[in-house]
Amino acid sequence: MMKQRKIKISSIAAAKDFVSKATECDFDINIFYNRVIIDAKSILGVLSLDLTKVLTVEYDGENAELEKFIEENDVSKKDAVA
Repeated sequence: MMKQRKIKISSIAAAKDFVSKATECDFDINIFYNRVIIDAKSILGVLSLDLTKVLTVEYDGENAELEKFIEENDVSKKDAVA
């Protein structure tokens, strides 16, 4: 089942951390904004996105480290706290 989550990557260091966790996964992970779709395992691709915007991550698999990162950067969770 394909999962979609909305996240905000707040810094270049967070983008590097995200890509690092994504490359450890044995399934496809895409990150997109509007109509631009990027392979989440590409650091250049992720850094080419506008990191000030809410991004959508789409993946079909499970990885504890990736799930933890997504949970910590989930926009819906931050809105509920704010």
